[in-house]
Amino acid sequence: MNTKRIIILDTETTGINKINLPHINHRIIEIGAVEIINRRFTGNNFHVYIQPDRQIESEALKVHGITNNFLKDKPFFKDIVDKFLKYIKNSILVIHNAPFDVGFINQELKILNQNIQKIDTLCSIVDTLKIARKLFPGKKNTLDALCTRYKINKSHRNLHSAIVDAYLLGKLYLLMTGGQESMCFDGIVNNQKISQTFKKFIRPDNISLKILYAKKQEIDLHIKYLKHMQNKNLCLWKYFFL
Repeated sequence: MNTKRIIILDTETTGINKINLPHINHRIIEIGAVEIINRRFTGNNFHVYIQPDRQIESEALKVHGITNNFLKDKPFFKDIVDKFLKYIKNSILVIHNAPFDVGFINQELKILNQNIQKIDTLCSIVDTLKIARKLFPGKKNTLDALCTRYKINKSHRNLHSAIVDAYLLGKLYLLMTGGQESMCFDGIVNNQKISQTFKKFIRPDNISLKILYAKKQEIDLHIKYLKHMQNKNLCLWKYFFL
């Protein structure tokens, strides 16, 4: 059983820099994250609005609807950074178009000037946009487009919201990576010890099994029977094994 913490993360910002890297001269105003363990939402979420100490651009306002007036009494990034880093520590961060959000978070950490490591050195990063492009090459792979493709209800998503989008992305991630994650038994735990539930089904290492080989007479009779079935067009596997 894979008990690794997966954190689905999204951010909203004051805008994007269209000339340089998107995060240059802009700030994060919302962080939303949801936790998944064993491919299930745990309900252990992280959500915060952040005072950016700068004006939100009109184009960004149209996307998320978050105003400077709404944020005026919200904490600064420096006030929530410890709680945020503790929440994501040693997890796998799943982000759609990861370079965008990672760039913004790393910039916020750099502004603090506290020698905090970059987010991509503290956590493993999985970019669902890369996954989507491999699954659907040449198609539109925005969050909206993927939700429509996978028939995920997004009727409540009138505007972008970091916490809502993180939850939707979590659903998409589970669907895009669906199937068995590991070939290990669920009963295998630390140091490959096997739980009592499975011990009776698995041969102990100190017991050897006796191998019984078919005798020539038995093999001849088997081949004769297969040829008999072949004559009746009932023996498809004969062509593979004889």
